[in-house]
Amino acid sequence: MLSPGRGLRGAKVDEMARAPENLGWKVSAELESLGQTHEVETAWQGMGSRSVLIDGKAAPQLALGRIARIVWLVPVMDRLWVEGAEGRRKFLDRMVMSFEPRHGEVSLTYDKAMRERNRMLKDQVRDSSWYDAVEMQMARAGAQIHANRVMALELLSAAQEQAETAFPTADLALTHADGVVLPDSMEALQMALADSRPRDMMAGRTLIGPHRADLDATYRAKDVAARKCSTGEQKALLVSLILANSRALAAEFGAPPILLLDEIAAHLDVDRRTALYDEIIALKAQAWMTGTGAELFEALGDRALMLHVSEAENLSSIQS
Repeated sequence: MLSPGRGLRGAKVDEMARAPENLGWKVSAELESLGQTHEVETAWQGMGSRSVLIDGKAAPQLALGRIARIVWLVPVMDRLWVEGAEGRRKFLDRMVMSFEPRHGEVSLTYDKAMRERNRMLKDQVRDSSWYDAVEMQMARAGAQIHANRVMALELLSAAQEQAETAFPTADLALTHADGVVLPDSMEALQMALADSRPRDMMAGRTLIGPHRADLDATYRAKDVAARKCSTGEQKALLVSLILANSRALAAEFGAPPILLLDEIAAHLDVDRRTALYDEIIALKAQAWMTGTGAELFEALGDRALMLHVSEAENLSSIQS
């Protein structure tokens, strides 16, 4: 199901030459964003990283975030609140990157420096000068990661407060493993890393830093932690955050994001499905939504293009 709105048009998916060990794909489309139209193409040839072309020129994946923002929700996220902290960090960082695309580069810098520090810890390196240099890199990048996350949570909270919605408000908080207070400045994080060396050397890994952060959410109306909510309530909280993310982006970026919502109707009753569709239409965002039956999207009426995808002998057949 595709709702109208600015975004991708004329999209085309090509499957590259079949080879059991090297099956790739290519997606090309025209993208309308902020009053401009771009030709974009991304491809993967079965090995290595994806390639990206923007207006016929090779570009890093990060460049896509400068011309359009994409927000998505897929079924694997339904267990976000009951599984490990790593999944919640990734979920949060995807939202952070929608506001600040360079967050990904900063995270890579931090991870690279942390891997080097962990190697020294495992090798029982005692020379403090080696740690000083690596910890400075970690502290600089780590403080920026933390600041970006705090900024994103503030924007999300504000977007929840300013909108009338049928979905529950989530009170959000950034916490750290073991109840440690995460240093919020470069200097404080660098000092904390230095102080933690003996403990980290025993563990063979870095035990303090933004890589140990977690996202806590509370269903405000019931004052219940998200992890203790019912399956339906947990899904409603996720949808609430995706909508808040979209509203905040529309205000900050100047255009609503493209929404990719896989099996979005799962665990939502008829009233909430109707409310979701109304909010997406009000956003004027282009949304791609999938479901197992057309009846799940009846509330949209003629406000959307319906596509039916079924198996054929060689290719998928698509009928509107």
